[in-house]
Amino acid sequence: QLQLVESGGGLVQPGGSLRLSCAASGFTLDYYAIGWFRQAPGKEREGVSCISSSGGSTNYLDSVKGRFSISRDNAKNTVYLQMNSLKPEDTAVYYCAASDGFTVQSMCVMVRGDYWGQGTQVTVSS
Repeated sequence: QLQLVESGGGLVQPGGSLRLSCAASGFTLDYYAIGWFRQAPGKEREGVSCISSSGGSTNYLDSVKGRFSISRDNAKNTVYLQMNSLKPEDTAVYYCAASDGFTVQSMCVMVRGDYWGQGTQVTVSS
């Protein structure tokens, strides 16, 4: 069974940090581009950050550039999203997805993925 599982979400104060993890089971992430996406209530899902299978290419949403960092550890079959200087507008359900058919830019901009996780809630509030 192919599965992606997100973890690391929670409640954090503005200015705080969280690290999200996306772990795969049933398949190896080595050959997949991985993306982090988010969806806030009443809004469309948007691409936050995407990373190529090698890790050599990344893409970030403009509003998170300089605050969020995506990385991958293929040995652990896991991709991370380090989120710093969090703002209330970062509040959303965060999803990870895997794709082997899109560039990182296309994956993020077009919100594309072959396999999706169930999401983890991130709430930024004082």
